[in-house]
Amino acid sequence: MIQQILFVITLGIAGYFIRKRFLAIRANINLGKAKEIKDHANVRLRNMLLVAFGQKKMFKRFIPAFLHFFIYIGFLIINLEVLEFVIDGVAGTHRIFAPILGNLYPVLMNLFEFLAMAVLLACAIMLIRRNVLKIKRFWSAEMTAWPRLDANLILTTEIVLMMAIFTMNAADRVLQGQLPEHYHNTGTLFFSSYLVPLLVNTDTTVLIVLERVAWWFHIIGILGFAVYVTYSKHLHIFLAFPNTYFANVEAKGHIQNMPVVTNEVKMMLGLAEAPAATTPPAEPGRFGAKDVNDLAWNNLLAAYSCTECGRCTSECPANLTGKKLSPRKIMMDTRDRMEEVGKSLQAGGPGLGDGKTLLGNYITKEEINACTSCNACVEACPVMINPLEIILELKRYVAMEESGSPPSWNAMFQNIETSFAPWKFSPSDRFNWANELKK
Repeated sequence: MIQQILFVITLGIAGYFIRKRFLAIRANINLGKAKEIKDHANVRLRNMLLVAFGQKKMFKRFIPAFLHFFIYIGFLIINLEVLEFVIDGVAGTHRIFAPILGNLYPVLMNLFEFLAMAVLLACAIMLIRRNVLKIKRFWSAEMTAWPRLDANLILTTEIVLMMAIFTMNAADRVLQGQLPEHYHNTGTLFFSSYLVPLLVNTDTTVLIVLERVAWWFHIIGILGFAVYVTYSKHLHIFLAFPNTYFANVEAKGHIQNMPVVTNEVKMMLGLAEAPAATTPPAEPGRFGAKDVNDLAWNNLLAAYSCTECGRCTSECPANLTGKKLSPRKIMMDTRDRMEEVGKSLQAGGPGLGDGKTLLGNYITKEEINACTSCNACVEACPVMINPLEIILELKRYVAMEESGSPPSWNAMFQNIETSFAPWKFSPSDRFNWANELKK
């Protein structure tokens, strides 16, 4: 009974903190501008199933995809065993599925152990890749002490949790021979059986304590992991699904025009009627984005969905040529600014009025001016994040609100406005070159 009470209390505490954190994340995402996304429902659902659930884009790089696959599958299937933990914790039972499933139970437990070992090895290899081999994309300028520590903490925690499963199963297996009336026969479990010889001569009381400690450690570890994930880049475990659904489904070369500008141009060309004189002109609002509240809510969702894997930055031609632009940093900065504003608002502070902005305090003009709009980062992202949308909005603000684009750009803009081409010559002379073909 004491175990049941403690378990329910532990579950309730974890649930409270997870709910509180998700409400804060939702509030931060809602800082963004409203945007209705209801088009291409079938395409969006397919993207979610293939990209988020099916890991389709991960396999462009085989080694990390292979390692991530085992962690992902292990995460999904091993949680079925956690379901048994939860039922046992609430009901006060022990291995409740063992008598129900009969001979199938050992088969499933061996499958779980195989996946647990695969997760353990994959995490170990990933730790080596990050800290020994020092893969370049994990050591970029924006990957400061905390982002690197965050990844290492998660990988190390996964390894320790898998070891807890093997220890629990090994102790349980020995106890099945000593106290068969209380411990259901699980048959031989391949990986944990290698630990059994180490425990055979251990006192029964010690074994019971060891098995319970391993059980509690795994439960508390899983719940602690669930809470920690909401503060970590590993939030993509959950948010990759809505992000792939709400991601842009237009062709990658398509850049969304600003409606207010489009309408103005159409009226100038006689393609749209001007609003009636009795209708007060609508306020155009801010052109582009200076802070997170100027971005659409799905851009902010994408920032929380970022895995910090660095594939976008490693494919960015501007970054490869030594420019300061890093698409990963754009997403990390957007998330950090949201977090700063959100914490300020929760504490009764000024929020967006704190004198800081996304553009300037987090992201510099030098960074966004280096972007070629090539969409390499968009193509590379395994969860369909689009850093280019944020970069373009920041560029629009600089160009249209501050007139702060580089002088050469302003000359080009002026030529396009007056001559309908980047070059400074009359539109009437545009086809003079064709006259040469008549000679």
